[in-house]
Amino acid sequence: MGLATVYRSLQALAEAGEVDAVVTDTGETLYRRCGAVDEHHHHLRCRVCGAAEDIEVPQFEEWAERVATEHGYARIDHTVEITGVCAACTAKGH
Repeated sequence: MGLATVYRSLQALAEAGEVDAVVTDTGETLYRRCGAVDEHHHHLRCRVCGAAEDIEVPQFEEWAERVATEHGYARIDHTVEITGVCAACTAKGH
C-alpha cells in the first residue's frame, strides 16, 4: 500500500469523524483516534510530549454560533485545540 493511499484513508476517516486531524504549528497534519469521537469536543495538548485531554468550552460554542449567524453562515463546524506544556513536562524543565 502506498503512502498516498494511507493519507487519503486517514483524511476520509477524519471527514467521517472516526479520527481527529490536528494541524501543528509547522503545518504537519497529525491523526489520532480519540475516545470521544461520538461527541463534539476540544483538546488541551502538550507541545512537548503530545499528551492530550478532552475539554469542554461551552462559552466558545455560544460565541462560534453567534459569529456564524452574524455573518450569515449555517451548519458551521470548528476545531479548537489549546496547546501548552503539561505539568509533567514542566517538572522535567521543558
